[in-house]
Amino acid sequence: MDENPSANTGDRQLRRFWYPAALTLLTLVTIAGFLTNLSANGWANSFYAAAVQAGSQNWEAFLFGSLDSANAITVDKPPASLWVMALSARVFGFSSFSMLLPQVLLAGASVLLVAHSTRLALHGHTSATLERLAALGAGLVLALSPITALMFRFNNPDALLFTLMAAAVVATQHGLKAVGSTPRTATRDAILWLGFAGICLGFGFLTKQFQVLLIVPGLAVAWVLFARRSWLHRCLLLLVPIASMVISAGWWIALVELTPAADRPYVGGSQNNSFLELTFGYNGFGRLTGNEAGSVGGGGGGQGGGGWGETGIARLLTGSFGAQIAWLLPTALLLLAVIVVLLIRAEVARRRRDRSTNLPVARTSGSLEAAVMMWGAWLVVTWLVLSNMNGIVHEYYTVALVPAIAVILALGVALLLTRASYGAVLLLALAWALTGAWQFILTASMSGIPGWLRWGVLMVSILGALFLIGTGLRFRAGRDSLRRNRALMSAVASVALIASLVIPTQLSVRTIAASTEGSIVTIAGTNSGMGGPGGGGGGPAGGGGSPAGGGGPAGDDGGRDGEDGGVGGGGMGGLLSGATPSDELTELLGEDASDFTWAAAATGANQAAGYQLAVEEPVMVIGGFNGTDPSPTLSEFKQLVAEGQIHWYIGSGSDGQSGGPGGGGDGSSTSAEISAWVEANFEATTVDSVSLYDLSAG
Repeated sequence: MDENPSANTGDRQLRRFWYPAALTLLTLVTIAGFLTNLSANGWANSFYAAAVQAGSQNWEAFLFGSLDSANAITVDKPPASLWVMALSARVFGFSSFSMLLPQVLLAGASVLLVAHSTRLALHGHTSATLERLAALGAGLVLALSPITALMFRFNNPDALLFTLMAAAVVATQHGLKAVGSTPRTATRDAILWLGFAGICLGFGFLTKQFQVLLIVPGLAVAWVLFARRSWLHRCLLLLVPIASMVISAGWWIALVELTPAADRPYVGGSQNNSFLELTFGYNGFGRLTGNEAGSVGGGGGGQGGGGWGETGIARLLTGSFGAQIAWLLPTALLLLAVIVVLLIRAEVARRRRDRSTNLPVARTSGSLEAAVMMWGAWLVVTWLVLSNMNGIVHEYYTVALVPAIAVILALGVALLLTRASYGAVLLLALAWALTGAWQFILTASMSGIPGWLRWGVLMVSILGALFLIGTGLRFRAGRDSLRRNRALMSAVASVALIASLVIPTQLSVRTIAASTEGSIVTIAGTNSGMGGPGGGGGGPAGGGGSPAGGGGPAGDDGGRDGEDGGVGGGGMGGLLSGATPSDELTELLGEDASDFTWAAAATGANQAAGYQLAVEEPVMVIGGFNGTDPSPTLSEFKQLVAEGQIHWYIGSGSDGQSGGPGGGGDGSSTSAEISAWVEANFEATTVDSVSLYDLSAG
């Protein structure tokens, strides 16, 4: 008889609640860590910050994603990510903190999603304890990845995009689980989960267009192969996510395309005021081919691989891209190959048993195989696409690989530990040694990584790999049982994970401590940044990165990704850096601003955004992000001036950061025509080296 039943009850409760407590703690610590020093990022990407400001002031600007509350032109992406930030700004008031707060909360949600996905995949394939440890490991990898710390504290669309993508994977996993059950409600539950997956994909499209579709092949193939229904039933159910995706994204696309152009803002980034043209051209196939109409420096001809770095599968593994994402990428690719081989061998063995016994052997639910298909396809397809893009591509795009890396690492290690064979131990040793060696190579040119840390990580990985090999030999010689010592192997795997995350964690801490602003950003301490065509680093005019480690002039994907080269006299700095007007200039621009629809007009979205954020009044963007969009035309601009809707025209300054004469692109562009007309018909006033033209004095 048990003499201490209360102690046994306590042990059972501890075993039951330790995982949710640990996951909750990991999520809260991630959020708290990312909230630290958040306001130091200021307006982050001023291009998006201005749109968030506009959306917090005007519902039409909110709906369309306008850059200003008077609705002259939109950003060059759909507005879903802006909606989240603008709603926060409406609740808490517009500020840097309220704008970036939703991004941080999305980091916590992503940790929960990858952990949950890992548990769903491993359920029934390993012990409950190992399943939970693997889930926590996946969440930890995501939380401590430096590119995560960068982009989930920034106002680019990427944070919302990959949270929605991860949610779509988890929803598909639940749909597969539901359709494989026996209750009468199985089909209904599967339809609900598949519908939710489609909604996530649809809103992902409204976040960053075609990028969300990179995971769709993996989801579709996983469903078709592993849904436990007839082939016809599987194909019919596949229509559910397709329909929900089309509906959840199509309503907004239809709204933009069917609303008369005179009744909505111009579609920024397009050459003919069409969201469909923007989708299939500049933000679609143009990214792959380099043929991006409206791209400064490339015109309609694109940049080619030479403009944005060498293409090929090594692009993300070395150099400036590798410094952002390659810390665990080679190991994830290795473990993905190992998992696939293990699953194929298991299937072959099952079929052999079928033939030898003439009896059907019970099949697994397919949850693991489906998860590997979805996450593996996510990893490989995204890696290959980013590696071979000939058009605009930036290092921070690699944040989309982090969830797949996290889950594949967790699944691979858990499955190798479960197999408890000498070969599995050798593969674990190889994975650890590869991680340490690759991180040693990556940090060779990083001045911010102490030499002792580089060597320490390398030596620990080598010694750890040797320990694993020696332990495996001891087990193989029969001196001990590998299965009885699985706890030891799990502990060693935990040490390997922690050691492999030391350098990424150090970079994450440095990124959080730094101030990150602009249109092209990289993690602190990597001194990387593609810059513009033919250009170098992320700093203004192609420098090597900001002292704070923000990586350069600024921010996203937004406004042409902030990715094009310099215009006219503006150069990289003039195009990508937001204006920082003095108090005197801000006060002047704000005078009588309420009497005009736009307090001012300027060429180039980041420059206009800087003035708008300072003045807190609408500033018209001429020519979109880099002055090449035909909006407004010269005749339209003349009419607005005649109607007294624009007070000031902001021309060139001595620093070259301007939208004035010569700053709007080539001489035939609309922005250049407007600039020349203003210069010929209005008198310039210089304030703090910036030329201003009072359009109300004509």
